[in-house]
Amino acid sequence: MNRIRELREDRDLRQIDVTKATGIDQKTLSNYETGRTNPDSWAIIKLADFFGVTCDYLLGVAERSLSNVNDILKELEEVKSRIDFVEKFLRKQ
Repeated sequence: MNRIRELREDRDLRQIDVTKATGIDQKTLSNYETGRTNPDSWAIIKLADFFGVTCDYLLGVAERSLSNVNDILKELEEVKSRIDFVEKFLRKQ
């Protein structure tokens, strides 16, 4: 399943809900979701904006969507935790 469908279903939205909000034709959206066609840059930007994710996340390039401050802070805390672990490990050597 691609990210567009995942995002839509996670939010309990119908395709028509997304098409009304983005201006993307329903058949076109269906084709994106099934992989029959790929969205152009305009559609990628519209969909990423609508779902509140980055274009990289929408395209499957990034594993996490870091489009809002809370996501960024959470990722930063995880990175700090990993750095602390490595520093403690190295000090024991």
